[in-house]
Amino acid sequence: MSSIILLGIKHCGKSTQGKLLARHFKCPFFDTDDEVTSLAGKSPRQIYTDSGKEAFLEAEQKACENLVEKLASAEMAVIATGGGICNNPEALEVLHGLGKFVFLNADEKTAANRIVWEIKYDSDGSMKNLPAYIANKNPKNVSDVRSIFHDFYEERQKIYKGLCDLEVKLEHSASKSENMERIISALALEAR
Repeated sequence: MSSIILLGIKHCGKSTQGKLLARHFKCPFFDTDDEVTSLAGKSPRQIYTDSGKEAFLEAEQKACENLVEKLASAEMAVIATGGGICNNPEALEVLHGLGKFVFLNADEKTAANRIVWEIKYDSDGSMKNLPAYIANKNPKNVSDVRSIFHDFYEERQKIYKGLCDLEVKLEHSASKSENMERIISALALEAR
């Protein structure tokens, strides 16, 4: 089996499922965001905030190229990508040579709830710790956050569906291991 490259919206479960799948297949697990941080000495969010979108896209592409070098002798790996990699064609091209793009399709409410749970508030009541695409629209309350996320989610769904080799619908009521089994079954069916 070639490598499994997980795509999906932020907080859909790529890292969680990636680690479970790597354990199941007894292969290495990598996270492109961790690779970016390791190479650049800054998190993807810090790079984006400090140096802008182009600097981040370049750092993400370099991280993917670094992964390809690391995996030169490996038969297989599981790779969790950052949610925004769908807008980085150069990085996608680098990764696609390693294996199959698997879109983990989580429902909107689950992904939105995970973003809302991470909100922190300043002493003046303003929200922080939001993804840049939400923070840049200056939401005033949680309802605004959900509304901004809705539009973003709809747009991203179309992009991921167009990029993936395989789509797996994750069930929000299922356990992590049940969702992992759903992914493994879809991969087995697709391999036939």
